[in-house]
Amino acid sequence: MRKLLFFASWLLAIPFIISAQDRADQQHLTDPNSFSMILLGDPQGYTKYDINQPLFELCTAWIADNIDNLHIKAVLCTGDLVEQNENIVRNRNMLNQTSREMWEASSRAFERLDNKVPYIISTGNHEYGYQRSENGMTHFPEYFPFERNIAWRDICVSAFPNRSGIASLENAAFEFTDPNWGKLLVITSEFAPRDEVLDWAKELAAKSQYKEHKVIFMTHSFLQERTAERIKEESYTIMPRNWGQAVWEKLVEPSGNIFMVICGHTGRPGDFENSVAYRVDKNSVGKNVHQMMFNVQILGGGWEGNGGDGWLRILEFMPDGKTIKIKTYSPLFGISPSTKHLAHRTDPFDQFDIVLD
Repeated sequence: MRKLLFFASWLLAIPFIISAQDRADQQHLTDPNSFSMILLGDPQGYTKYDINQPLFELCTAWIADNIDNLHIKAVLCTGDLVEQNENIVRNRNMLNQTSREMWEASSRAFERLDNKVPYIISTGNHEYGYQRSENGMTHFPEYFPFERNIAWRDICVSAFPNRSGIASLENAAFEFTDPNWGKLLVITSEFAPRDEVLDWAKELAAKSQYKEHKVIFMTHSFLQERTAERIKEESYTIMPRNWGQAVWEKLVEPSGNIFMVICGHTGRPGDFENSVAYRVDKNSVGKNVHQMMFNVQILGGGWEGNGGDGWLRILEFMPDGKTIKIKTYSPLFGISPSTKHLAHRTDPFDQFDIVLD
Protein backbone atom coordinates (compact mmCIF):
# COMPACT_ATOMS: atom_id res chain seq x y z
CA MET A 1 0.00 0.00 0.00
CA ARG A 2 2.82 2.38 0.90
CA LYS A 3 4.50 1.62 -2.42
CA LEU A 4 1.25 2.35 -4.25
CA LEU A 5 0.79 5.66 -2.46
CA PHE A 6 4.39 6.62 -3.19
CA PHE A 7 3.96 5.80 -6.88
CA ALA A 8 0.72 7.81 -7.04
CA SER A 9 2.34 10.82 -5.40
CA TRP A 10 5.29 10.54 -7.80
CA LEU A 11 2.91 10.56 -10.77
CA LEU A 12 1.16 13.65 -9.43
CA ALA A 13 4.52 15.39 -9.08
CA ILE A 14 5.52 14.81 -12.73
CA PRO A 15 3.78 17.95 -14.08
CA PHE A 16 5.62 20.07 -11.53
CA ILE A 17 8.92 18.42 -12.40
CA ILE A 18 8.36 19.03 -16.09
CA SER A 19 7.21 22.59 -15.58
CA ALA A 20 10.36 23.28 -13.61
CA GLN A 21 12.48 22.30 -16.62
CA ASP A 22 11.94 25.58 -18.40
CA ARG A 23 14.17 26.58 -21.26
CA ALA A 24 17.01 28.88 -20.31
CA ASP A 25 15.80 31.52 -22.76
CA GLN A 26 12.19 30.77 -23.63
CA GLN A 27 11.01 32.96 -26.49
CA HIS A 28 7.62 34.62 -26.52
CA LEU A 29 5.58 36.63 -28.98
CA THR A 30 5.26 40.35 -28.36
CA ASP A 31 1.49 39.94 -28.64
CA PRO A 32 -0.31 36.65 -27.92
CA ASN A 33 -2.57 37.28 -30.92
CA SER A 34 0.40 37.33 -33.32
CA PHE A 35 1.66 34.43 -35.39
CA SER A 36 5.19 33.81 -36.63
CA MET A 37 7.23 32.36 -39.43
CA ILE A 38 10.79 31.19 -38.80
CA LEU A 39 13.52 32.02 -41.31
CA LEU A 40 16.48 29.66 -41.72
CA GLY A 41 19.48 30.99 -43.63
CA ASP A 42 21.62 28.83 -45.94
CA PRO A 43 22.41 25.63 -43.96
CA GLN A 44 25.16 24.16 -46.18
CA GLY A 45 27.82 24.96 -43.58
CA TYR A 46 26.05 22.64 -41.16
CA THR A 47 25.62 19.72 -43.54
CA LYS A 48 29.06 19.66 -45.20
CA TYR A 49 30.86 18.54 -42.01
CA ASP A 50 29.51 15.67 -39.93
CA ILE A 51 30.57 17.44 -36.73
CA ASN A 52 28.35 20.42 -37.62
CA GLN A 53 25.23 18.48 -38.58
CA PRO A 54 23.78 18.30 -35.03
CA LEU A 55 23.64 22.11 -34.98
CA PHE A 56 21.17 22.11 -37.87
CA GLU A 57 19.07 19.50 -36.08
CA LEU A 58 19.19 21.69 -32.97
CA CYS A 59 17.65 24.54 -34.99
CA THR A 60 14.81 22.43 -36.40
CA ALA A 61 14.25 20.71 -33.03
CA TRP A 62 13.96 24.14 -31.40
CA ILE A 63 11.41 25.18 -34.03
CA ALA A 64 9.36 22.02 -33.45
CA ASP A 65 9.48 22.67 -29.71
CA ASN A 66 8.13 26.20 -30.18
CA ILE A 67 5.36 25.66 -32.76
CA ASP A 68 2.63 26.28 -30.20
CA ASN A 69 4.49 28.82 -28.09
CA LEU A 70 5.31 31.08 -31.07
CA HIS A 71 2.20 30.23 -33.14
CA ILE A 72 4.47 29.16 -36.00
CA LYS A 73 2.59 28.93 -39.30
CA ALA A 74 5.59 28.11 -41.51
CA VAL A 75 9.35 27.75 -41.72
CA LEU A 76 11.09 29.52 -44.60
CA CYS A 77 14.55 28.41 -45.74
CA THR A 78 16.74 30.32 -48.18
CA GLY A 79 18.28 27.16 -49.69
CA ASP A 80 21.75 25.70 -50.18
CA LEU A 81 20.89 22.59 -48.20
CA VAL A 82 24.12 20.92 -49.33
CA GLU A 83 27.56 22.05 -50.43
CA GLN A 84 27.48 20.01 -53.65
CA ASN A 85 24.58 18.23 -55.31
CA GLU A 86 26.37 15.28 -56.92
CA ASN A 87 29.92 14.65 -55.77
CA ILE A 88 31.74 11.71 -54.16
CA VAL A 89 35.19 13.31 -53.80
CA ARG A 90 35.68 14.76 -50.33
CA ASN A 91 37.90 17.81 -50.21
CA ARG A 92 38.94 17.91 -46.55
CA ASN A 93 39.69 21.63 -46.84
CA MET A 94 36.05 22.43 -47.52
CA LEU A 95 33.93 19.38 -46.57
CA ASN A 96 34.19 15.82 -45.30
CA GLN A 97 30.84 14.52 -46.52
CA THR A 98 29.76 13.16 -49.88
CA SER A 99 26.74 14.72 -51.54
CA ARG A 100 24.56 11.80 -50.51
CA GLU A 101 25.62 12.23 -46.88
CA MET A 102 24.84 15.94 -47.02
CA TRP A 103 21.42 15.37 -48.57
CA GLU A 104 20.67 12.77 -45.90
CA ALA A 105 21.75 15.15 -43.13
CA SER A 106 19.56 17.93 -44.47
CA SER A 107 16.61 15.58 -44.84
CA ARG A 108 17.15 14.29 -41.31
CA ALA A 109 17.10 17.81 -39.86
CA PHE A 110 13.82 18.66 -41.58
CA GLU A 111 12.28 15.39 -40.37
CA ARG A 112 11.91 17.18 -37.04
CA LEU A 113 9.24 19.34 -38.71
CA ASP A 114 7.48 16.74 -40.85
CA ASN A 115 3.74 16.44 -40.18
CA LYS A 116 3.97 19.34 -37.72
CA VAL A 117 4.52 22.52 -39.71
CA PRO A 118 5.08 23.37 -43.39
CA TYR A 119 8.60 24.32 -44.40
CA ILE A 120 9.21 26.15 -47.67
CA ILE A 121 12.63 26.04 -49.33
CA SER A 122 14.02 28.19 -52.14
CA THR A 123 16.59 25.86 -53.68
CA GLY A 124 20.10 27.29 -54.03
CA ASN A 125 22.98 27.04 -56.46
CA HIS A 126 24.53 24.18 -54.48
CA GLU A 127 21.46 22.02 -55.09
CA TYR A 128 22.14 21.84 -58.85
CA GLY A 129 24.67 20.29 -61.21
CA TYR A 130 27.67 18.46 -59.86
CA GLN A 131 29.51 20.98 -57.72
CA ARG A 132 28.22 24.46 -58.65
CA SER A 133 25.15 24.63 -60.88
CA GLU A 134 26.79 23.45 -64.08
CA ASN A 135 23.32 22.28 -65.14
CA GLY A 136 19.79 21.87 -63.80
CA MET A 137 20.14 18.36 -62.37
CA THR A 138 19.14 18.12 -58.69
CA HIS A 139 18.39 15.50 -56.04
CA PHE A 140 15.97 17.81 -54.24
CA PRO A 141 12.75 16.00 -55.33
CA GLU A 142 14.18 12.68 -54.16
CA TYR A 143 14.78 13.89 -50.62
CA PHE A 144 11.86 16.32 -50.37
CA PRO A 145 8.89 14.74 -52.17
CA PHE A 146 5.53 16.36 -51.60
CA GLU A 147 4.21 13.32 -49.74
CA ARG A 148 6.76 13.45 -46.90
CA ASN A 149 5.06 16.28 -44.97
CA ILE A 150 1.29 16.19 -44.49
CA ALA A 151 1.40 19.87 -43.48
CA TRP A 152 1.85 20.79 -47.18
CA ARG A 153 -1.26 19.01 -48.42
CA ASP A 154 -3.98 21.55 -47.71
CA ILE A 155 -1.96 24.72 -48.31
CA CYS A 156 -0.02 23.98 -51.53
CA VAL A 157 -2.14 25.63 -54.22
CA SER A 158 0.18 25.51 -57.24
CA ALA A 159 3.46 24.02 -58.46
CA PHE A 160 5.52 24.33 -61.61
CA PRO A 161 7.84 21.65 -63.09
CA ASN A 162 11.54 21.87 -62.34
CA ARG A 163 14.34 21.98 -64.93
CA SER A 164 13.98 18.24 -65.51
CA GLY A 165 10.24 18.49 -66.08
CA ILE A 166 9.47 16.90 -62.71
CA ALA A 167 6.67 18.09 -60.42
CA SER A 168 8.61 19.45 -57.48
CA LEU A 169 8.41 21.83 -54.53
CA GLU A 170 11.26 23.83 -56.09
CA ASN A 171 8.60 26.03 -57.68
CA ALA A 172 5.49 26.03 -55.51
CA ALA A 173 2.95 28.30 -53.84
CA PHE A 174 1.36 27.99 -50.40
CA GLU A 175 -1.70 29.77 -49.04
CA PHE A 176 -2.13 30.85 -45.42
CA THR A 177 -5.09 32.48 -43.69
CA ASP A 178 -5.12 34.60 -40.54
CA PRO A 179 -8.04 36.57 -39.04
CA ASN A 180 -5.92 39.72 -38.79
CA TRP A 181 -3.77 39.41 -41.91
CA GLY A 182 -6.35 37.91 -44.22
CA LYS A 183 -4.91 35.66 -46.91
CA LEU A 184 -1.19 35.31 -47.64
CA LEU A 185 0.54 33.51 -50.49
CA VAL A 186 4.15 32.33 -50.25
CA ILE A 187 5.71 31.55 -53.64
CA THR A 188 9.11 29.88 -53.78
CA SER A 189 11.33 29.38 -56.82
CA GLU A 190 14.34 27.48 -58.08
CA PHE A 191 17.81 29.00 -58.18
CA ALA A 192 18.16 31.61 -60.97
CA PRO A 193 14.58 30.96 -62.09
CA ARG A 194 13.78 30.49 -65.76
CA ASP A 195 11.48 32.87 -67.61
CA GLU A 196 8.68 30.31 -67.54
CA VAL A 197 8.93 30.10 -63.75
CA LEU A 198 8.69 33.87 -63.42
CA ASP A 199 5.72 33.86 -65.82
CA TRP A 200 4.01 31.17 -63.75
CA ALA A 201 4.56 33.12 -60.50
CA LYS A 202 3.40 36.40 -62.06
CA GLU A 203 0.25 34.88 -63.53
CA LEU A 204 -0.50 33.06 -60.27
CA ALA A 205 -0.23 36.21 -58.13
CA ALA A 206 -2.50 38.05 -60.57
CA LYS A 207 -5.27 35.42 -60.64
CA SER A 208 -8.64 36.55 -59.34
CA GLN A 209 -8.46 34.24 -56.32
CA TYR A 210 -5.03 35.58 -55.29
CA LYS A 211 -4.85 39.18 -56.49
CA GLU A 212 -5.96 40.48 -53.07
CA HIS A 213 -3.52 38.22 -51.20
CA LYS A 214 -0.40 39.55 -49.55
CA VAL A 215 2.40 37.74 -51.39
CA ILE A 216 5.89 36.77 -50.20
CA PHE A 217 8.27 35.68 -52.95
CA MET A 218 11.28 33.51 -52.09
CA THR A 219 14.31 33.03 -54.30
CA HIS A 220 17.84 32.04 -53.35
CA SER A 221 19.95 34.67 -55.14
CA PHE A 222 18.65 38.23 -55.21
CA LEU A 223 20.58 40.76 -53.05
CA GLN A 224 24.24 41.39 -52.34
CA GLU A 225 25.26 41.30 -48.70
CA ARG A 226 25.50 44.58 -46.83
CA THR A 227 24.96 46.94 -49.79
CA ALA A 228 21.62 45.29 -50.71
CA GLU A 229 22.29 45.86 -54.40
CA ARG A 230 20.31 43.49 -56.58
CA ILE A 231 22.50 40.92 -58.30
CA LYS A 232 22.96 41.59 -62.01
CA GLU A 233 25.39 38.83 -63.01
CA GLU A 234 26.96 35.65 -61.63
CA SER A 235 29.43 33.09 -62.95
CA TYR A 236 27.26 29.96 -62.74
CA THR A 237 26.70 28.29 -66.11
CA ILE A 238 23.20 26.94 -65.45
CA MET A 239 20.90 27.90 -68.33
CA PRO A 240 18.38 29.39 -68.91
CA ARG A 241 18.45 31.73 -65.92
CA ASN A 242 17.56 35.07 -64.37
CA TRP A 243 19.59 36.88 -61.73
CA GLY A 244 18.20 39.18 -59.04
CA GLN A 245 17.78 42.36 -61.05
CA ALA A 246 16.00 40.50 -63.84
CA VAL A 247 13.72 38.79 -61.31
CA TRP A 248 12.82 42.24 -59.97
CA GLU A 249 12.08 43.63 -63.42
CA LYS A 250 10.16 40.62 -64.77
CA LEU A 251 8.19 39.55 -61.69
CA VAL A 252 8.43 41.56 -58.49
CA GLU A 253 8.09 45.15 -59.70
CA PRO A 254 5.13 44.49 -62.05
CA SER A 255 3.23 42.47 -59.40
CA GLY A 256 1.17 44.79 -57.24
CA ASN A 257 0.65 42.32 -54.39
CA ILE A 258 4.19 41.04 -53.76
CA PHE A 259 5.15 42.92 -50.61
CA MET A 260 8.26 40.97 -49.62
CA VAL A 261 11.18 39.12 -51.21
CA ILE A 262 13.25 36.76 -49.05
CA CYS A 263 16.64 35.45 -50.21
CA GLY A 264 20.01 34.16 -49.00
CA HIS A 265 23.12 33.17 -50.99
CA THR A 266 25.57 36.04 -50.47
CA GLY A 267 27.88 36.89 -47.58
CA ARG A 268 31.50 37.14 -46.58
CA PRO A 269 33.52 36.64 -43.38
CA GLY A 270 33.55 39.50 -40.94
CA ASP A 271 30.89 41.00 -38.73
CA PHE A 272 27.21 40.10 -38.67
CA GLU A 273 26.32 42.82 -41.17
CA ASN A 274 28.23 40.89 -43.84
CA SER A 275 25.56 38.18 -43.71
CA VAL A 276 22.44 40.31 -44.09
CA ALA A 277 20.88 42.92 -46.36
CA TYR A 278 17.62 44.85 -46.54
CA ARG A 279 16.12 47.40 -48.88
CA VAL A 280 12.72 48.83 -49.80
CA ASP A 281 11.62 49.88 -53.30
CA LYS A 282 8.32 50.85 -54.89
CA ASN A 283 6.61 48.45 -57.26
CA SER A 284 4.67 49.41 -60.39
CA VAL A 285 1.61 50.47 -58.39
CA GLY A 286 3.58 52.54 -55.90
CA LYS A 287 3.58 50.08 -52.99
CA ASN A 288 6.66 49.28 -50.92
CA VAL A 289 8.40 45.96 -51.53
CA HIS A 290 10.57 44.85 -48.61
CA GLN A 291 13.58 42.79 -49.71
CA MET A 292 15.53 40.85 -47.09
CA MET A 293 18.65 38.69 -47.37
CA PHE A 294 19.66 36.41 -44.49
CA ASN A 295 22.54 33.92 -44.67
CA VAL A 296 24.24 32.17 -41.75
CA GLN A 297 26.81 29.87 -43.38
CA ILE A 298 29.93 31.91 -42.59
CA LEU A 299 28.99 32.72 -39.01
CA GLY A 300 30.56 30.61 -36.31
CA GLY A 301 34.06 30.57 -37.76
CA GLY A 302 33.94 31.53 -41.43
CA TRP A 303 33.63 29.24 -44.44
CA GLU A 304 35.01 26.24 -42.54
CA GLY A 305 33.43 27.09 -39.17
CA ASN A 306 30.50 25.46 -37.41
CA GLY A 307 27.97 26.42 -40.09
CA GLY A 308 26.14 29.35 -38.54
CA ASP A 309 26.11 29.38 -34.70
CA GLY A 310 22.43 28.43 -34.82
CA TRP A 311 21.25 31.87 -35.94
CA LEU A 312 17.73 32.14 -37.33
CA ARG A 313 15.07 34.82 -37.57
CA ILE A 314 11.68 35.02 -35.92
CA LEU A 315 9.21 36.93 -38.09
CA GLU A 316 6.32 37.96 -35.85
CA PHE A 317 3.21 39.01 -37.77
CA MET A 318 1.47 41.45 -35.44
CA PRO A 319 -2.33 41.49 -35.06
CA ASP A 320 -2.57 44.95 -36.66
CA GLY A 321 -2.28 43.13 -40.00
CA LYS A 322 0.56 45.30 -41.28
CA THR A 323 3.60 45.03 -38.97
CA ILE A 324 6.21 42.27 -38.97
CA LYS A 325 8.75 42.33 -36.15
CA ILE A 326 12.11 40.83 -37.12
CA LYS A 327 14.21 39.24 -34.39
CA THR A 328 17.51 37.40 -34.88
CA TYR A 329 18.02 34.59 -32.39
CA SER A 330 20.26 31.56 -31.76
CA PRO A 331 18.87 28.46 -30.01
CA LEU A 332 22.48 27.24 -29.71
CA PHE A 333 23.28 30.06 -27.31
CA GLY A 334 19.77 30.24 -25.87
CA ILE A 335 19.59 26.71 -24.48
CA SER A 336 22.23 27.33 -21.81
CA PRO A 337 21.98 29.76 -18.87
CA SER A 338 25.69 30.50 -19.28
CA THR A 339 25.36 31.65 -22.92
CA LYS A 340 21.78 32.93 -23.22
CA HIS A 341 23.04 36.52 -23.02
CA LEU A 342 24.63 35.91 -26.45
CA ALA A 343 21.45 34.53 -28.04
CA HIS A 344 20.02 37.82 -29.32
CA ARG A 345 21.40 40.07 -32.04
CA THR A 346 19.89 43.50 -31.54
CA ASP A 347 21.73 45.78 -33.98
CA PRO A 348 19.37 47.76 -36.25
CA PHE A 349 20.09 45.44 -39.19
CA ASP A 350 19.13 42.38 -37.09
CA GLN A 351 16.14 43.63 -35.11
CA PHE A 352 13.66 45.89 -36.86
CA ASP A 353 10.05 46.33 -37.93
CA ILE A 354 8.61 45.96 -41.41
CA VAL A 355 5.43 47.97 -41.86
CA LEU A 356 3.24 47.44 -44.92
CA ASP A 357 1.58 50.29 -46.78
